Amino acid sequence: MNTWLWIGQIVLAALFVLGGVAKAAIGKDKLRGGMPWVDDMSQNAVRGIGAVEILGGLGVVLPWATGIAKVLTPIAAVGLAVVMVGGFVTHVRRGEYGRSLSNVVLFVVAVLVAAGRFA
Repeated sequence: MNTWLWIGQIVLAALFVLGGVAKAAIGKDKLRGGMPWVDDMSQNAVRGIGAVEILGGLGVVLPWATGIAKVLTPIAAVGLAVVMVGGFVTHVRRGEYGRSLSNVVLFVVAVLVAAGRFA
């Protein structure tokens, strides 16, 4: 079980930190090609989402890895699940149903990590 939780945590961390860095560091004009939803949000909102994803991605791994404030790991996983709900709603509202599948998969992984690490 611990191995599967670690795999989930590492997958979440990698995807959210990389995606978050892109959103936080790259302008909307350059993100538009792969992330057309940015047209619905301000540059600051996109950067804010990126910052939340970076913090969540780090928070889902570092506390558990260091043994410092381990309760932050499942809390970060819950936060990432909430971010995925927001992403799902945004994609569905825009009619981007194919893009919403990744939100569902990452939501499930985040919930499983949260449940496993809270236990």
